[in-house]
Amino acid sequence: MIKKLWKRSRTEVKALAQYIDMSVFKARRVIDQIRGRSYEETLMILELMPYRASYPILKLVYSAAANASHNMGLNEADSFISKAEVNGGVIVKKLRPRARGRAYAIKRPTCHITIVLKDKSK
Repeated sequence: MIKKLWKRSRTEVKALAQYIDMSVFKARRVIDQIRGRSYEETLMILELMPYRASYPILKLVYSAAANASHNMGLNEADSFISKAEVNGGVIVKKLRPRARGRAYAIKRPTCHITIVLKDKSK
């Protein structure tokens, strides 16, 4: 099998958070609001959103901006969210003891969040 190497452009920076203890649907509700927006506008939106999912996404946006400035030498102010997606992760299954020796299954969904920043100027 031949693998094609994906060439990443010099203006694109990616950050990935895996195994976040959150439903995919709850995280997508927040991600849909920030897709395509500038970096500063994204920070303002995420800080003011009342959802629990906004905190790990905010940390991930900060991480992507740090990757852009440190690894590529890009300016954070000139970047925007070009791609933001949430995919489902593994479902953590636990058992909760109930009456008469029975057990209830507890399913904790996880998700993987990907943020891609691009530079506006190039």
